[in-house]
Amino acid sequence: MKKVKSFLSLILLLMCTLILTACGKGQDKRIIRISHNQAQDHPTNIGLLAFEEFIESKLGDKYDVQIFPNELLGSQVNTVELTQTGAIDFAVASNAILESFDNIYQIFNLPYLFDSPEHYHAVMDDKELIEPIFTSTGKSGFEAVTWLDAGTRNFYTVKKPINTPKDLKGLKIRVQQSASNIRMMDLFGGAATPMGFGEVYTALQQGVIDGAENNELALTSNKHGEVAKFYSYNMHQMVPDILIGNLKFLNGLSPEEREIFNEGFILISKVQREAWGESVKKAKIHAEKDMNVKFIYPEVSAFKEKVLPLHQEVLNATPKLKPIYDEIQRIGKEMKEAK
Repeated sequence: MKKVKSFLSLILLLMCTLILTACGKGQDKRIIRISHNQAQDHPTNIGLLAFEEFIESKLGDKYDVQIFPNELLGSQVNTVELTQTGAIDFAVASNAILESFDNIYQIFNLPYLFDSPEHYHAVMDDKELIEPIFTSTGKSGFEAVTWLDAGTRNFYTVKKPINTPKDLKGLKIRVQQSASNIRMMDLFGGAATPMGFGEVYTALQQGVIDGAENNELALTSNKHGEVAKFYSYNMHQMVPDILIGNLKFLNGLSPEEREIFNEGFILISKVQREAWGESVKKAKIHAEKDMNVKFIYPEVSAFKEKVLPLHQEVLNATPKLKPIYDEIQRIGKEMKEAK
């Protein structure tokens, strides 16, 4: 089965490369291709559109930025591979996928790592802390260039609400494809079912899974609220999405061009985060009124208690995470004391 999957992945890579090469023929400008798995009205796409406009306003005589939403070029796993090879230039990747390239990314998958969204944002904006993480995948042919807010991850289910961790027992819950997320679900008491994001709607609809965990926009932008009618704010993770870039392309930019691109990467994060808050508000109203989704606010401490042992497990298994973890905790403590 693994050989078949590898062969199919190779075929997909070759097909995408041929298609993209054909699309680029006859162009004087260098086409920059960016892939992501969200809808066109999603904050991620809005941030990338701002990047497109910015780069073309500064370097439009040389570069043509093209954005491919909705997994048009394949799943996140496929597009990360395409970015590695240089068939495309940038892709938005989940933290869980990047964890398979360097386990330093495990740090963000730790449940209840951050005390609040403010703590989360302060850490992600700390360049000195984040830079070594972002450049850790250079050996694989790509590196992270900016982060995107993905809010808080919470459980949503089809048939019954999640009020306590006990309610997860026996339920098949989709998690992202990483060892730490599978272990987290085990500690919660549910049955972890890792799968790609694009498969979740059908899996919910057909009863392959009983629920999933993600932010509110999954209910509306990805229509999961058509099937899953209970959304519980247990707030177990705040995990960024990451925009990665092909290293050969990035290193081929002149110093002046790279400076402009760096400004563009900052702009993506700024615009995306500004759009995020408003999008979440609209998603909740839409999900509640038009999809009949019920929002539940359980006691978070009961969930937190179940999974905190994972912190020490991961730190013991991967000692290089300890300094990063300690600094994140220090930032959180400092912010609490400042209040």
